[in-house]
Amino acid sequence: MRVGVVGATGYAGTELLRLAASHPDLDVIVATGSSNAGKRVADHAPALAGAYPTLMVEASERIFERDLDVVFVALPHGESQAFVPQLLARGTQVVDLGADFRLKNADDYPRWYGHEHQAKDLLASSVYGLVERHRDELRGATLIAVPGCYPTASALALGPFCDEGLIGRENIVINALSGASGAGRATSERLHFSRLVGNAEAYGLLTHRHTPEIQQELGATLLFTPHLVPVSRGMLVSAYGRVTSSAWTTADALSLLRARYASDPFVVVTDDAPTLKDPLGSNLCFVSARVDERTGWLLAMSSLDNLTKGAAGQAVQAWNVATGRDETLGLPLVGLTP
Repeated sequence: MRVGVVGATGYAGTELLRLAASHPDLDVIVATGSSNAGKRVADHAPALAGAYPTLMVEASERIFERDLDVVFVALPHGESQAFVPQLLARGTQVVDLGADFRLKNADDYPRWYGHEHQAKDLLASSVYGLVERHRDELRGATLIAVPGCYPTASALALGPFCDEGLIGRENIVINALSGASGAGRATSERLHFSRLVGNAEAYGLLTHRHTPEIQQELGATLLFTPHLVPVSRGMLVSAYGRVTSSAWTTADALSLLRARYASDPFVVVTDDAPTLKDPLGSNLCFVSARVDERTGWLLAMSSLDNLTKGAAGQAVQAWNVATGRDETLGLPLVGLTP
């Protein structure tokens, strides 16, 4: 398949190139990144030199000059809308790693993203690309909205319990830790080395943009607090909900997770609490749970690599399913140890 990657020089775009290099059916024809146009991919990201020794970074508008089967769009929030409608009109399948087509209610975009949506007519037809929860809907999809990293980790941890009515859907609390790459390549005060190293910082208090996405996926109201920690990649989520039955135990919770994810190759259910490092370099998500019989709270936990299962790996997994391929094709099932 002839592939284009828009935003190939950002962290998610670069990760997508890495994964495409190992995928037998993803032939990257064009990689764009306007601020790096004219450079070789190998010069921008030397780790990719072996796979892309001659591929050049082009201006983003050049994507419309190529005959492509699928375009992966890895742009900052709000920018995909300038590309997706025209690509779809040309008959090109689109996999959008940004937030532009995740939310079904167009009114959520001004509130949470600060701008009106410019392609509202496409929101109803986009398919949310969390394979473990939307596998059937993804088959044949032409516009895939790849979930955010925080919503992925949160939904995989909490989703089975919300779906079965085993926790209340009101006042769920989610605390999450993310590596610095989750903030993207653009620099900011928070990402300066002298502030980041040896530090941990909560941000987006009460207003983080992933809140409505998680609420939409879980059908719940929640308080979501993300934290930046001084690692390059990785994500760890601890989430809390009130159990609806006093008979519910930790063994029951773990059994439910194992049953729910028995056929999902990228979800690993563990007895022990997941750690941030467990999934690094892989497309895996580790999940576990505890029920505190003393307080009546469920603790659901998850960890993933925010650039792989939380972004580029998830995009490839969703595309595999949408096109009738084995969902594991080209994706790493093994992380990095140590």
